[in-house]
Amino acid sequence: MPSTKHRTARSTRTTRAALAILIGALPLTLATAGTGHAASVGLDDAKKKEIAMELVSSAENSSLDWKAQYKYIEDIKDGRGYTAGIIGFCSGTGDMLDLVEHYTDLKPGNVLAKYLPALKKVNGTESHSGLGTAFVNDWKTAAKDTVFQQAQNDERDRVYFDPAVKQAKSDGLRALGQFAYYDAIVMHGPGNSSDSFGGIRAAAMKKAKTPAQGGDETAYLNAFLDARKVIMKQEEAHADTSRVDTEQRVFLTNKNFDLNPPLKWKVYGDPYQINS
Repeated sequence: MPSTKHRTARSTRTTRAALAILIGALPLTLATAGTGHAASVGLDDAKKKEIAMELVSSAENSSLDWKAQYKYIEDIKDGRGYTAGIIGFCSGTGDMLDLVEHYTDLKPGNVLAKYLPALKKVNGTESHSGLGTAFVNDWKTAAKDTVFQQAQNDERDRVYFDPAVKQAKSDGLRALGQFAYYDAIVMHGPGNSSDSFGGIRAAAMKKAKTPAQGGDETAYLNAFLDARKVIMKQEEAHADTSRVDTEQRVFLTNKNFDLNPPLKWKVYGDPYQINS
């Protein structure tokens, strides 16, 4: 089970409607993007995506085995109720409710469907009312179901991975920049508030131009990582910035814009490596 000190939850979340607005706006930016890196393989390539999942898992779970986290669930005492699954879906912030609703759409009558009324009631709070030990046990049972695993993958991609990669591509960023966006949206959530992904991106763009705007990729990514660290340090649960300092910044210093293995990094002082 992941160490609670390494588990993080989003500062903010986005509703389905707000996310639709965010995604819908992206093609307008894409139309003006001139990356100059047409031959680069994006993070949505299967091998690159696997690398991204392992990188995030090293920070979130102290393990590269991200698929072992479907069954993960605990209250990490951050005021967001239960944190669970491969991306840290939270009972208090809405995305766990969205996940179970999606699972129920795919498989009506599943073992978690009976908790939908309780999940709706606790949304926005840290309460376990109507959930508790029975819910925790049923979550672990559901995690053995490939349909629930697919539901987790679907919601991860819908809310976090796809919007992050799409925005990064529109900003002219290669795989490393796409990952920097994804890792930020995992921790801070989508949205435009100052402490969300959109706010971090906006702060970075005040310091440097994106490659799509004619800016230097290294300079912009350094500005983005700097802006993210400012926000991370504002919340105790995120105060350790090693996933930026000894992971993403290392790749950037090495000019590994395409996230090509071998990759070596540290998170919380622990060393990790992806050889191929």
